Amino acid sequence: MILYTVKDGVYYNLSDFKADLSDLGENGFPNKIYINLTNRCSCSCTFCLRSLKEFNEHNSLWLKEEPTVEQVKEEFLKYDWSHVAEIIFCGFGEPTMRLDDLCEIGAWLKEMHREIPIRLNTNGLAELVFEKPVAPVLEGIIDTVSISLNSSDAQKYLEVTRNRFGLKSYDAMLEFAKSCQKYIPNVVMTVVDIIGEEEVAKCQKVCDDHGLFLRVRPYEAN
Repeated sequence: MILYTVKDGVYYNLSDFKADLSDLGENGFPNKIYINLTNRCSCSCTFCLRSLKEFNEHNSLWLKEEPTVEQVKEEFLKYDWSHVAEIIFCGFGEPTMRLDDLCEIGAWLKEMHREIPIRLNTNGLAELVFEKPVAPVLEGIIDTVSISLNSSDAQKYLEVTRNRFGLKSYDAMLEFAKSCQKYIPNVVMTVVDIIGEEEVAKCQKVCDDHGLFLRVRPYEAN
């Protein structure tokens, strides 16, 4: 599915809702739309739902093929957005793997409904992937960037994310976060509570030392 929403850790295809999306709030769903752009990712995290969570085909985040920019726009045009509180780039893959398309879609969404905030959930490694500054191109498009901190040091981070860039990835992710603060109104670092209180405290110190805000989120199991 390309567009979906989430309730209690369960993913729901947006096509199952009314065209005006009024039944989101009526049935206790957060009024948030998620955009699933790709299966590709520069990480292979040990806790990733890509390998741990099963879906039926209708509600699967695994894309048989990546949607084009036009297909994403067509999906959005099926709905009335007046009940939407936030739009989030997030799926099985890393959204920034399609950076240019993400920016094109985000800019289009801003033209259509500037009042709806847009969030990007990311692993924060886009500048290593593209070998160029990425934070500046998100300015005016992304209102909140949520970056997975995952661990309190470079070695643990590499062991958890199993990314292809090695130990340098941790500092690069933190530098990306600090760069985003210059261009994006809200920058949030996240960890999952499954890492334990001691590690969460160490992650908090990392964020404090770098002037970053940390959010601890619940782990979603099967």
